[in-house]
Amino acid sequence: MKRHLISAADLTRDDAVLILDTAEEMARVADRPIKKLPTLRGRTVVNLFFEDSTRTRISFEAAAKRLSADVINFSAKGSSVSKGESLKDTALTLEAMGADAVVIRHPFSGAPHRLATSGWIGGSVVNAGDGTHEHPTQALLDAFTMRRRLGGGEGRDLSGRHITVVGDVLHSRVARSNVHLLSTLGAEVTLVAPPTLVPVGVDTWPCEVSYDLDAVLAKSDAVMMLRVQRERMNAAYFPTEREYSRRYGLNGERMARMPEHALVMHPGPMNRGMEITAEVADSPRCTAVEQVTNGVSIRMAVMYLLLGGSEPAVSTAAPAPAARNEESN
Repeated sequence: MKRHLISAADLTRDDAVLILDTAEEMARVADRPIKKLPTLRGRTVVNLFFEDSTRTRISFEAAAKRLSADVINFSAKGSSVSKGESLKDTALTLEAMGADAVVIRHPFSGAPHRLATSGWIGGSVVNAGDGTHEHPTQALLDAFTMRRRLGGGEGRDLSGRHITVVGDVLHSRVARSNVHLLSTLGAEVTLVAPPTLVPVGVDTWPCEVSYDLDAVLAKSDAVMMLRVQRERMNAAYFPTEREYSRRYGLNGERMARMPEHALVMHPGPMNRGMEITAEVADSPRCTAVEQVTNGVSIRMAVMYLLLGGSEPAVSTAAPAPAARNEESN
């Protein structure tokens, strides 16, 4: 792997499969009485969040702590950033404190790339979501969930699978990262959205575009519903919420038209009753809670591969199923 994880488009198939396979090893740690590995003992991971977050921040914190790293949680609110401190000065402060990795979420697209290429930080940079650009670890945990539920074992990709991503694609960094990663893993991706919520230049993305959700449900192995991001909307992108739900929401009737094995996915948080009904969100086919669980394993794998050195991900001496050595970095 490269030194940083900024974009899902930067990952080769081998990179992605290595992360997914390593995450399988990390997931086994969760079944132990003591859910910790000594792999990153003595390393410092900083969670640098300029945007509000619950799932992602806690997931990265849990992942780093399970690898025995020291974790510093930095929130822009209540810090010198609220006094006007620049990203550069914040980064230089973190570097002076000896950060080995910085996990950054930022409202502006490109901020993680700037941090990684500026020379301000000597450690690794992980993009935890930047503006409407990308969210690579979310795409990895989504792929991990699909591979587990749809039968792709370790060393396998998602070749031949049809994945449908529905909703507010225009404002979704999750959609962008998933299109790149899923296509790299061999899946066929279809985006479904109102014309007003389809980005300019989508014709260059490795996917198809449809405006009719009902037309693609029958061939979908997984349907990923995106949250309508009202906080990023400064105009009327659709007539009413009721009209949006009628045309692009996933309800029980639509779910029944999907293949029996097909998954319903959502990156969270959900707008229940808008892009997804409570009936669907609470059904056994919905993997939203499972995705949160898998996020910890994926983020453990990412940090291990970026910082962990050459030892096996899970020691064979530990009281767990024997780990293999091919997941070492």
